[in-house]
Amino acid sequence: MKTNEKRIHALNKGQPGPGPIIYWMSREQRVHDNWGLLHARQLAGRNKRLLVVFCLTPSFPGATLRQYHFMLSGLQEAENELRKYDIPFVLLSGEPGERLPDFAREVNAGCVVTDFDPLRIKRRWQHEVGSRLSIPLLEVDGHNIVPARVVSDKQEYAARTIRPKIYKLSSEFLEDFPRLEPQAGGISHAERVDWTAAMETIRVDETVDPVECPSGETAARQALSRFLQDRLDGYAQKRNDPNAEGTSRLSGYFHFGQLAPQRAALAVASSGKGDDQAAYLEELIVRRELSDNFCLHNPRYDTLQGAPAWALKTLEAHRDDPRGHDYALEDFEQAQTHSALWNAAQSQLIRTGFMHGYMRMFWAKKILEWTASPEQAHATAIRLNDRFQLDGRDPNGYVGVLWSVAGLHDRAWKTRPVFGSVRYMNERGCRRKFDVEQYCRRWLQE
Repeated sequence: MKTNEKRIHALNKGQPGPGPIIYWMSREQRVHDNWGLLHARQLAGRNKRLLVVFCLTPSFPGATLRQYHFMLSGLQEAENELRKYDIPFVLLSGEPGERLPDFAREVNAGCVVTDFDPLRIKRRWQHEVGSRLSIPLLEVDGHNIVPARVVSDKQEYAARTIRPKIYKLSSEFLEDFPRLEPQAGGISHAERVDWTAAMETIRVDETVDPVECPSGETAARQALSRFLQDRLDGYAQKRNDPNAEGTSRLSGYFHFGQLAPQRAALAVASSGKGDDQAAYLEELIVRRELSDNFCLHNPRYDTLQGAPAWALKTLEAHRDDPRGHDYALEDFEQAQTHSALWNAAQSQLIRTGFMHGYMRMFWAKKILEWTASPEQAHATAIRLNDRFQLDGRDPNGYVGVLWSVAGLHDRAWKTRPVFGSVRYMNERGCRRKFDVEQYCRRWLQE
């Protein structure tokens, strides 16, 4: 099976060279169910070698030891799995804009294939690499079921505007993955990566500890199987109860590309679970791909200025409203507010790298209510999300914070102090949905 050509986007105008095909692994850090790797393998065919390259930057904005530990553990498994297919894995260290072109010249590469990513830093890396290559740099969208560049050429207003576009195209793209074909003799000159040495090169905040969550493609597949077996049934009802453990818990695996969203969609779509199946696919496909759409088309996706005009206007009108509390970043970070429920949510985040989706909304909205300005509230929520969430620095996170703080993809509601007409949430609403005391007991215990 050939890769659907609509998934492929040329990032420069280079001419193919005589040497090996490079798959620059970036957003999709897995061996199987990977359209970028499959396309690179297809280009290599029988006559060219295929090399998989990952460029490890010593630091990444907002990332901590927690995220680097999870990522490197998964990449180590990817190297081992690739060896079964006689495909070498090369770990480069440094800035991709310099290291990738240099490596491509060293091996006299024929072409470089990489992953679609809407975030600014990844697109900058791709621009730098593409401008320094004389060979083609091809981007393949292996993260979205309907490729982000295909589904829409503009920023969509809300889920209701992108949903019909996704559904119209889904039958063309929601297909099973072909198997990766081994290559003959490709591993003969490849040295194994020294992962201990690689870990020593990173320069990140080490005060945020790794979490007890197994990393890698195998663990991701197992997590999907557990969700299908244990939690998909009843998902539509249980997903908004933080005590029910009813969510998929797959976001970290999606973020690091250890599990293909398309694999999860295929599995859930064939489950026959009715409303539960529909509820999960709405989140997995429509909501998640709406986030990629926003970050692709709005360069201010990680600032308050990325919010819709109506929300900015109402927040400005209520900028000087009295706040019942005015907390500093450190108060929020250390879960030292007056609210046991908010503190419990932050404690869950610190301890596990995960926060239930309903609590993430409440958590971010309370930051707006208890912070001196909308700009400070937005910056605080982004900082905490990116620092502690295993799936931080992700389109879903940026969109989730802007939805909570500034009405992105939402509508105007009843006007209130501080919030203006941005949707309001409070603890009473939480108590109507779940046992708040049970949640607090669990996450505030020493």
